[in-house]
Amino acid sequence: MSQEKLLIIEDEINLQNALKYYFEQENYAVDIAQDGELGLSKARGIKPSIIILDLMLPKLDGLEFCRIFRKESDTPIIMLTAKGSETDKVLGLEMGADDYLVKPFAMRELLARVRALLRRKSNKTTNNLGNLISENLKIDLNSHITTLDGENIDLSPKEFLLLKFLIINKGKALSRNAILDEIWGKNYIGDSRTVDVHIRWIRKKINSITERIRTIRGVGYRFEK
Repeated sequence: MSQEKLLIIEDEINLQNALKYYFEQENYAVDIAQDGELGLSKARGIKPSIIILDLMLPKLDGLEFCRIFRKESDTPIIMLTAKGSETDKVLGLEMGADDYLVKPFAMRELLARVRALLRRKSNKTTNNLGNLISENLKIDLNSHITTLDGENIDLSPKEFLLLKFLIINKGKALSRNAILDEIWGKNYIGDSRTVDVHIRWIRKKINSITERIRTIRGVGYRFEK
């Protein structure tokens, strides 16, 4: 069985070496980068299965890395940071991180999160046939292009899948857990508030459907018929 490729972008040398050693012992093919610019170049080149990304990096910080790379790839990203504030966590999720771990952390917990995201990635199935159309909004399931009145809307891969799921289930109240299971996978162990973050970004990008994605208090969301 081929090894999963893991890219570690971390400027703290001791932690970088510890992570590399640990994951190599777990049979991962590990590559490393000490700053965000090199990390972005390597991510584009080696196309890793998953990325472990520090928030505070020289040249290009973790948030900016996510902002750029998430437009290009749906590769799972786990963000590491010494900061534990709610604001930092939300910013990381908003920029496209799939999970978030505050330093110091247990290696086994990080490994569990890596495995969970990789299982979700491998088990995820897509049904890319035809188009979904809701009034002036069109989702092309083959090309992954979303248009509003014929104008392209720049959605991240997760935003695209989330909007697709909402429209397919138009009129149904979907819980955050149901959305997480569908988009992030049943083994996802991160925060359910990532759903709220991605809904907020969709609403910002497609302002005219803001009222059609209804928040159902205590439940989740519903796309109005």
